[in-house]
Amino acid sequence: MTFDLCQWLRQQCASEFSSVPVQGISLENLTAADEREWLVTNGLGSYAGAAISGANTRRYHGLFVGSLNPPVQRLVFFSRLDERVSTRGQNGALELGCNIWRSGAVAPQGHKHLLAFAAAPVPTFCYQLPEGKLIKQVLMKDGEQHVYIGYSYVSDLAESEISLDLTVLLNYRDFHSQTRGSDDWHFSQEKQTPGGVKVTAYNGAEPFFLCSNSGEYQVDSSWYRDYFLPREYERGLADSEDCLRTGRFLVKLKAGESFTIAAGLSLLSTVPSIQELVKQVVARQHSLLEKAAVLDKPPVVQRLVLAADQFLARRKSTGGFTIVAGYPWFSDWGRDSMISLTGLCLSTGRFQEARAILSTFGRYCSEGMLPNYFPDNGQAPAYNTSDATMWWAYALYRYYQATGDKDFVLKEQLPLLRDVICWHQKGTRHGIKLDQDSLISGGNEHVQLTWMDAKCGDFVVTPRAGKAVEINALWHNFACTMTYLHREVYGNMTIYGGYDKAIQNGFEKFWNEARQCLHDVIRLDGTTDDAVRPNQLFAASLPYPVISRERAQAVLKVVEAELLTPMGLRTLSPSHPDYKSHYGLGKASANQFDRDITYHQGTVWPWLLGAWVNARVYAFGANEENFALIAAQLKPLLKHFQESACIGSISEIFDGDSPHKAQGCVAQAWSVAELLRVLKDYPQVLEAMQLAAE
Repeated sequence: MTFDLCQWLRQQCASEFSSVPVQGISLENLTAADEREWLVTNGLGSYAGAAISGANTRRYHGLFVGSLNPPVQRLVFFSRLDERVSTRGQNGALELGCNIWRSGAVAPQGHKHLLAFAAAPVPTFCYQLPEGKLIKQVLMKDGEQHVYIGYSYVSDLAESEISLDLTVLLNYRDFHSQTRGSDDWHFSQEKQTPGGVKVTAYNGAEPFFLCSNSGEYQVDSSWYRDYFLPREYERGLADSEDCLRTGRFLVKLKAGESFTIAAGLSLLSTVPSIQELVKQVVARQHSLLEKAAVLDKPPVVQRLVLAADQFLARRKSTGGFTIVAGYPWFSDWGRDSMISLTGLCLSTGRFQEARAILSTFGRYCSEGMLPNYFPDNGQAPAYNTSDATMWWAYALYRYYQATGDKDFVLKEQLPLLRDVICWHQKGTRHGIKLDQDSLISGGNEHVQLTWMDAKCGDFVVTPRAGKAVEINALWHNFACTMTYLHREVYGNMTIYGGYDKAIQNGFEKFWNEARQCLHDVIRLDGTTDDAVRPNQLFAASLPYPVISRERAQAVLKVVEAELLTPMGLRTLSPSHPDYKSHYGLGKASANQFDRDITYHQGTVWPWLLGAWVNARVYAFGANEENFALIAAQLKPLLKHFQESACIGSISEIFDGDSPHKAQGCVAQAWSVAELLRVLKDYPQVLEAMQLAAE
């Protein structure tokens, strides 16, 4: 029969939510399915994700990677399901799983039966069977520590029936590690009422629960050994592991029937149908699109809004919201949260969450510094960043502009910002202080305080101690924000009169007359680092630019010639002797050192496109020609978002040289945030895209 997966999904969703975007992609071969990934999250740091082929290609993959201390302390509980399907009269079972083994074998090869895949509204896999289609769906509900896996049988033959044999493969490990199973290690399993099973890896381990809405669960315990993890091999890490088969779900499905498994950190009294679960998820997605005011926008914008939602999470230790920097392996970071907040929260109308995030980080402001991160082990926050605090002021400014929330910004947060000024005047941690030229200096040869923070042991890869260009652009923006906020309180009176001018005068030191752009760093000894890097864009991209339009045009000429790529901006010009063309030096298996020394030495970062767009509009104006150029530049990244790496998200980094292969984290918060922010801040860019398509 002719089958359209996207149409089937639209019919599955309630008609009143038909505006929720459905997204399907083509699958040509194993590579196409193996190198693409899917992801769902639950707003608590837990997630599910794997390759579209069905294989786990990373140590971080699994059907339930649960956060025991949201959003951190993540363990792999539920590694995978291997499906076998048989029909009446069929000679043998059809295996739909896909495993890559350390020997090099791929068995079974269920990807060969994968007819279609859709990333939205939930990851959906359509397999070709002899008499119909088996549709598998995976989802999580916001705020709930469970994953749901549903199977629906679709056939034109009313009497057609299939038997499903689903092998359950579990684990119990930190998601940064691998398991080596022992013959004498068998998880305990206890039948539960009203149904299901409680699985415990060992005494004292967090229990895991499995249940379903029909069928039978049979205990069948044995280790499966030497699964190969090709993405870990590429990262130069341990690249194989074992999983424990704990049992099998057995169920028969007739045409039109479905079956749902629920797995998580508690036992459910009932397991809803997959149809009901999908409708619940879609209803929530519809409300998010409505809140973001994008129901009338192109599907790609709607999908960006849904992608943004994946990074918002509750933090148990603070009792408030936070932003997960990236999946699958990052937690929440101060710098990343403040940069991402505008796109993830303000561009989506989620002002309550934005306020909660700003409040939480503000509450932990100490000695004029915002935390860089909250340790997983419950220890005191780490304060090893010079820019997180500056980005906090930027985020508060954007929040106030969007909401007019005077009680929060002017009464609660403004005194904290004043304290930041005082601390920077007298000096805070890591030698961060205001110099006589009104510029901010900080750091030493042993510490990394800016976003270019890679360090290999004692080796600082990108030394930027002294006066970094973006730190001082942010400092100027901070001073201007303080003037603006005090005028909101006191009218024309301000205690910071002329402060911004003093910084602007000091900023003249960054101008590189010979290159007609900005120095990256004024070192502690007064010498300058003339490497062409994207950090200079922030001098023209923030709400209060610190350079003239004429100089911004000159900077853009250099940046666009040497740094701009279809996927973002290089972190270093190819003309520089330290330029690294490929992340991990292009090695088939790149170790930690190989990756760290290339991280900010030419590698492309897509989040920087946001600064480039802002700077371009400032320098060349909000005109049709400029927006058409911007639209053309953003199209390749939008294509990546919809078709490559993690479908429906944006990678952390890309190789510096063409074809700019996606690298690093497959779903990065600020990559999604800045693209979404640009499209919301500048609707003319979308209009230019639509005109170009016509």
